[in-house]
Amino acid sequence: VDERGGLHELVLAQVVAGWEASAAPAADAGIRVVHPRTGLVVAGKGGAWGRLWPLFKLGVGGRLGGGSQYWSFVSLRDEVHAIRRMIDDSSMVGPYNVTAPNPATNAEITKAMAELLHRPAFAHVPSFVLKTVLGEMSQEVLGSAKVLPTRLQESGFVFDDPTIED
Repeated sequence: VDERGGLHELVLAQVVAGWEASAAPAADAGIRVVHPRTGLVVAGKGGAWGRLWPLFKLGVGGRLGGGSQYWSFVSLRDEVHAIRRMIDDSSMVGPYNVTAPNPATNAEITKAMAELLHRPAFAHVPSFVLKTVLGEMSQEVLGSAKVLPTRLQESGFVFDDPTIED
């Protein structure tokens, strides 16, 4: 999925569509509008996976659902640099996916987290458990969107952390 196609059908993507539509009056008035579409922000402390780190540190981390679903992420450093670029570069208008150029699957992310912390990653939370506990929001964990930052890269942006290992 890149900026040229429609938004994915996941719940959060539909929220993004509403946010972007609400900015249309500003664009119609001639104001430059940029829509950063942020992936899962990864940071050394906290970030999107802040709740997963303690589990992995205890050695009980593992894949969620089948593990083949893509989780498009971005490092906090790249997130800040990309947004700063969008603010400063007046030629940037419209949607820009702020995700690393090498999306990873849940299984790949699980493996990277376990290796980083030198812990096993044998646990597995089946899809039906996530659906029971999270309800409709489970599709955000189990759904898959391989989001690519095509327009951001075309603008000349260079990622400091292009892979999950970085």
